[in-house]
Amino acid sequence: MNTQDIRTSTDPDLAGSYAAMHRAARAAQDLAIKTNTSIVVAVEGKNVELTAADLIKMRENEVKPIG
Repeated sequence: MNTQDIRTSTDPDLAGSYAAMHRAARAAQDLAIKTNTSIVVAVEGKNVELTAADLIKMRENEVKPIG
């Protein structure tokens, strides 16, 4: 298994895919919160169901940028 950070790839499309995956995950979370549904994510190789309430709590605990 290749453990190199994808963001360091010399292929700009591959390197940019990291940010795209983060945007897609955020959009999925937004939709789950809006529709009060759950999403399933992998955490340390195990499937975990996160409810809308879980996602809202996670958002509240995020570090907010200053300014």
